[in-house]
Amino acid sequence: MKSIKLSIVALFIASASFAQVKEAKSDKAPAPIAVPAPPPPPAPAPKQSVVKWDQEMHDFGDIPKGIPATYEFTFTNNTKETILITSVKPACGCTAANYTKTPIKPGEKGMVAATFNAASAAPFQKSVTVITNEGGAEAMKTLSFKGKVVEPAAPAETDKKSEIKS
Repeated sequence: MKSIKLSIVALFIASASFAQVKEAKSDKAPAPIAVPAPPPPPAPAPKQSVVKWDQEMHDFGDIPKGIPATYEFTFTNNTKETILITSVKPACGCTAANYTKTPIKPGEKGMVAATFNAASAAPFQKSVTVITNEGGAEAMKTLSFKGKVVEPAAPAETDKKSEIKS
């Protein structure tokens, strides 16, 4: 008798645990799924500058440590409009830049001077990005320079034995 009661209780528990629940119907419409907005389009990249640069890459060669080196990149405005250098951005903090800040008329020359701080002895290659307003839009040009910073030559030591007079 006891086993029959246990079998009935086990059957009841098993059927209750596998029972399915019917969902209640609702008059409400399902909530709309939120679709994320597409990201804004990126700002158009500046076009390449068309002004004529005398040199776009400069090699300083060997320069002594501790003495800043400067090179002046020059260009000619070969467009039919007056242009303006709007910004000059050195690639790192070891480079400073100066540039023509006045409008450059067609046929005139302008310049960008890059000064490299030769603080540590090692080879280097750096760049400066120049932004101008050509054709009513931003235009960019990357100028580069390289070289090697070397330790300054130590003064030649004299032979102490030759200085001593016998």
